[in-house]
Amino acid sequence: MTAGAFKAVIFDFGGVFTTSPVENFAVYETRRGLPERFIGGVIKARLHDGAFARFERAELSFEEFDAQFSAETRAAGHEISGRDFVALLDVALKPEMIEVLRRVKRAGLRAGCITNNFEGLDPVRSERKAKGDAAIAAVFALFDHVIESSKAGVRKPEPRIYEMMLEALALPASACVFLDDLGVNLKPAQAMGMHTIKVPFGDVRPAIDALSSTLGIALR
Repeated sequence: MTAGAFKAVIFDFGGVFTTSPVENFAVYETRRGLPERFIGGVIKARLHDGAFARFERAELSFEEFDAQFSAETRAAGHEISGRDFVALLDVALKPEMIEVLRRVKRAGLRAGCITNNFEGLDPVRSERKAKGDAAIAAVFALFDHVIESSKAGVRKPEPRIYEMMLEALALPASACVFLDDLGVNLKPAQAMGMHTIKVPFGDVRPAIDALSSTLGIALR
């Protein structure tokens, strides 16, 4: 498809507009002497019905998630409380990606966001979370439409959440570009006909350049 045929860019949020929690996982695993990618392995083992998946669909309270995630990691050989896991999800916004979003909008394209997230954090993190939420809300306001898994009751990579975004934008998949930092989340979008771009951990510049080339507009 030619650059001018694309009408919208759909972004993941965590790991795209923020630093990746995967980096935090690696530091934690090293500090505790855990196997490499242990946390990611536990999550992937029950990608759709595990504690984290259910938490992101708002099917579990924080207390329930804390207990169930502890049980899952304990069964895998190294117990990590859900409370400790959530602390690893603290991330920072990437100003360069916010600028990309602004330029996409200025070019006349629509912008959507599909994010797996959760609510109901413990009170210990409430004040810090509130400050982060305010900054995130300011970025969310730049999108034409945002779908949050904790509110929609469905999460990536479940196909329905992508369909919901296409319905909200009133566009076919072929008119959209989708960016995510996880390959498993790109596959359903690609199967539907979207042009997909993987955002690498750490350095987002290759993804920005790929999107710029795809759209035919300067993004940095």
